[in-house]
Amino acid sequence: MKGSDKKLLAITSCPNGIAHTYMAAENLQKAADKLGIGMKVETQGSIGVENELTDEEIRQADGIIIAADKNVDKSRFVGKKLLVVGVQEGIRTPEALIQKVLTGEVPVYAGKGDENITAKKAGGQNQFYRHLMSGVSYMIPFIVVGGLLIAIALSIGGVPTPAGLQIPEDSFWKTIEKLGAASFTFMVPILAGFISYSIADRPGLAPGIIGGYIAANGSFYGSQAGAGFLGGIIAGFLAGYIALWIKKWKVPKAISAIMPIIIIPVLASLAVGLIFIYLLGGPIAAIFSSLTTWLAGMQGASSIVLALILGAMIAFDMGGPVNKVAYMFGSAMIAEGNYQIMGPVAVAIAIPPIGLGLATFMFRRKFHDAERESGKAAFTMGLFGITEGAIPFASQDPLRVIPSIMIGSMAGSVIAMLGGVGDRVAHGGAIVAILGAVDNVFMFFIALIVGSLVTAFMIKLLKKDVEQPQFAGAAGVVNTAPPAVERTSPSVNKATAVAAEHKPVTKLTDIINAGLIEPSLKASTRDGVIDEMIALLDAQDVVTSRSAVKEAILNREQESSTGIGMNIAVPHAKSDAVTKPRVVFGIKHDGIDWSSVDGTPAKLIFMIVVPAENKGNEHLKILQMLSRKLMDDGFRERLLQVTSKEEAFKLLDEIR
Repeated sequence: MKGSDKKLLAITSCPNGIAHTYMAAENLQKAADKLGIGMKVETQGSIGVENELTDEEIRQADGIIIAADKNVDKSRFVGKKLLVVGVQEGIRTPEALIQKVLTGEVPVYAGKGDENITAKKAGGQNQFYRHLMSGVSYMIPFIVVGGLLIAIALSIGGVPTPAGLQIPEDSFWKTIEKLGAASFTFMVPILAGFISYSIADRPGLAPGIIGGYIAANGSFYGSQAGAGFLGGIIAGFLAGYIALWIKKWKVPKAISAIMPIIIIPVLASLAVGLIFIYLLGGPIAAIFSSLTTWLAGMQGASSIVLALILGAMIAFDMGGPVNKVAYMFGSAMIAEGNYQIMGPVAVAIAIPPIGLGLATFMFRRKFHDAERESGKAAFTMGLFGITEGAIPFASQDPLRVIPSIMIGSMAGSVIAMLGGVGDRVAHGGAIVAILGAVDNVFMFFIALIVGSLVTAFMIKLLKKDVEQPQFAGAAGVVNTAPPAVERTSPSVNKATAVAAEHKPVTKLTDIINAGLIEPSLKASTRDGVIDEMIALLDAQDVVTSRSAVKEAILNREQESSTGIGMNIAVPHAKSDAVTKPRVVFGIKHDGIDWSSVDGTPAKLIFMIVVPAENKGNEHLKILQMLSRKLMDDGFRERLLQVTSKEEAFKLLDEIR
């Protein structure tokens, strides 16, 4: 059969999802075009899945190549020839990979284990946190549904009694309350099940859910109280790693087909169940019971300390790992009947975006025009309990914004704790009060308003008035300076950087300027070049700590060299010390050792830095264009010939 009759599919992905993902995609596509092979490449980068493969395309494909350094779901490809390699091989030897599939050297994927996988496990990522958050994300809807149904039933059908608000047994609303309670019963099993699933894939799901159910029911191990969410977390990890261990057993082919659907689930369920019943259940239940009792009994100074800690954690990274730990803690307490922990958390969740929204209204001179517009969106997001609305402000001025929102959230959290604010739903913002899920609504809003005002006034105290640049334009912010001056004057370069931050990124030169270009790098070592390029970022106030950015870049280099070959290096990283997405370009004409995959010295060096919590997609699309453009031999030769910043800038301006 001729090559043109063949249809291949590919997926590319790297741990950071920035450069290598798209370089591998471009090289695979170019190699397929050269060989006359039909090829479609799905990229799984930081901006999500692009060019997604359809079921029909998979059905018709003659083979699939996965070039990735992180886990990619292979369940779609059962029954197809599947080759899995590292992303570097997709960049270096795309033609050889295609030929390997075409010549039939690749086995058919049977959906069992990872026999033909040579890709490395993604480095630099906290695996424990990733597995835990997988379980939490699936658990949250059950808490939300349960808490909301119970809150509605109590607010509408509840009758005051000496023991508090009660729903009569013969009332319709008693049925609604029972539905809410039923939803809560799934919380711990789902948490454990999807922690296990994250570790061991589908064979781990049943053992995890079963282990979580046992953890939540103390009757299995002679305890009046269950082991709660702590037990669920332990059961999930235990089930996942037991299932993963069993998956690695070498078994006869006749048995391998039933391993994932019978043998692994049964053995792992037995193991985690027996271990939990006879060894872990009782001690964990005792610890969890003591923790719940301690929290429920917190009064006076101790409750204030807890509220301060929760408020600070919620605001610190606005939806990141620290925020999620505090949020999960409050959510888990709902299922234990302790709503006074989630109450302060629900207030703290909304304060950062609402407080920053208020600041843009009250203290307009502290913000650019585009930031004032963002303030409206942030305020609205805060009403619906979306803390991430504060991220655009924090990414641009973290040293002033983050302390401001932390202090505001801490103040609101303490007022909520002292005011007896409870929340029966694992969510925050005014929406939960409007839906009737909050105890002591008046104090809830007092805490929310005070905390938001504290944030706004902290912004006034800490943040400097901005100098409004002389830009004009209805649809965005446009630089009116002459182009020649813009590309040579450092002061104008800074203004250009400000402008670019507030308009859609449509080309590479939106996130690079002449001040971030060095056509003749002087350092003689890799680390020296990194220092030299970070200094250019520091000169434009793009980084708050040179050492932190360098550490992030070197950590990425430890995963695998960013010397991708063809005389190119693309060091890149995300860091809290980066305030805005930027690209630095440098040329080292005599080359420098970058441990490149093809052994060539790095001459064209692009440093890519983005804020750790950056939510925008536009700059990543530019990085995709950059990565693909670098595969053009002619473009690389032209770059190597430039002698000035202006010449380099003009050439890079072609990347659109």
